[in-house]
Amino acid sequence: MTSFTRRAALGAAVASASVAHSAAQSSPAGGKHPVRLGAPVFLKSEDPAELAREHRRLGYSAAYVPEAKASDTARCKAIENAFKGEDVVLAEVGAWKNMLAADPAERKKNFEYILERLALAEAVGARCCVTIAGSYNPKVWYGPHPGNFSYEFFEETVENCRKIIDTVQPTRSKFAIEMMGWCVPSGYEEYQQLVQAVNRPAFGVHLDICNGINSAERYYNNAAFTRACFRTLGQWVVSCHAKDLSWLPEMNLHFVEVVPGRGDLDYRPYLTGLSQLPQQPPLMLEHLKTADEYTEGAEHIRKVAGGLGLTFA
Repeated sequence: MTSFTRRAALGAAVASASVAHSAAQSSPAGGKHPVRLGAPVFLKSEDPAELAREHRRLGYSAAYVPEAKASDTARCKAIENAFKGEDVVLAEVGAWKNMLAADPAERKKNFEYILERLALAEAVGARCCVTIAGSYNPKVWYGPHPGNFSYEFFEETVENCRKIIDTVQPTRSKFAIEMMGWCVPSGYEEYQQLVQAVNRPAFGVHLDICNGINSAERYYNNAAFTRACFRTLGQWVVSCHAKDLSWLPEMNLHFVEVVPGRGDLDYRPYLTGLSQLPQQPPLMLEHLKTADEYTEGAEHIRKVAGGLGLTFA
């Protein structure tokens, strides 16, 4: 385990026991909740009611938040009401900017953008606003850098998360950092340390299993990695991403994202873990190219869930 502070490590150990206790106390009879699956839709409309109906027509009960500004209270309320009326959960608002950009002006601009996005998530009642911790890479905002696993990176990320939450002060939505393979948090242990260090009720966990698969061991043992993520982080999970990974044979590791079902990710522990969480975190398909690919991915996930006796909201 990467240790950033002794206090964080101790907090992680305590939290692990808390998670296990929470899961044991909160699971329903049989331990199964309906899973909320979502994806982008390709309907060309800005009407929240039409978009909400389109999600339901495609069998989705979760959605990415449509474009809006937090200051546009009428549109935010229309979005919230329309999706609530179709029982489609607003899963997340993306805020994909580098909080650790080397240029101070860029960092400030990115920070203000993320504040706006969290405010939007709060205004529509979305489960979370999500981004990544960022990177010290000066050329690629999400790229690898040797400093991305440093003490300084961890501490700056903690302070960034606290400052964003304390500025917006959300009560309905969480701020979350997505797991990445080449920066903190790259796995469930680092993520647990981050939750403990940020120490804010409005800080949640965004789970993307594929993003945490950064070695041959995790690739081949992805089911065990998934179970460990839910065992360690389950009580804080607010939203999840769905995709798949395939390994291209080369002299070095080269994993590529593919449509769910075309790769080697075992969705059984993923869906089982989600079904056992009372907060029903949405599972959101992402990074696919066409409507047909999203349909294919959703069908694979539904087929796996059916084999487990799981249902969808």
